[in-house]
Amino acid sequence: MPALLTQLKQLLGEKAGGETGWMPLFDGKTLKGWKVTEFSGRGEVEVKDGAIILDTGNDITGINAAGEVPRMNYEVSLEAKRVEGSDFFCALTFPIEKDCVTFVVGGWGGSMIGISSIDGMDASENETSTTRKFDSNRWYRIRVRVTPGKLQAWVDDEQIVDLDTAGRKLSMRAGEIEMSEPFGIASYRTRAALRDIKIRKAS
Repeated sequence: MPALLTQLKQLLGEKAGGETGWMPLFDGKTLKGWKVTEFSGRGEVEVKDGAIILDTGNDITGINAAGEVPRMNYEVSLEAKRVEGSDFFCALTFPIEKDCVTFVVGGWGGSMIGISSIDGMDASENETSTTRKFDSNRWYRIRVRVTPGKLQAWVDDEQIVDLDTAGRKLSMRAGEIEMSEPFGIASYRTRAALRDIKIRKAS
């Protein structure tokens, strides 16, 4: 497997990953292509049983891409689960042109989903905010799609976000989560597991 996103030109300009176009970002064995995010109260990060384990931190534990990332016309998909804890088990930070936002899954006590931030409002305050029950030790498929003027996100087969981004102010929520820029995955006071992380060009 190539190092994470070092073959960006191939990904965006040529066919990659077979018929579906997906390129894996995690080999299931090592953290190659990733680095542990230097959050002040982070927990341990390890690879176990084919998944990246983000141990419970005080407050945030996460990983960042170690290479370049696309900023437009791409999709990212992964599976995540909450192993222990009661807050977000996946905060996926990703770029949209010059800005970055975070797709928060399971935040604010365990059920909140949404994008932080839009027009200065975080995932609990803006129109992308919704809630659903998340069971511990169950894998959820999380996907985001970034195209000109549009941001979309899904949990399993349910579309959570369908946002027209033209004229909107997109930004990170202030605080340590900004260390996840431009592309990272984090958990909050929660032991989380991640697997099947992949990316493809959005046609």
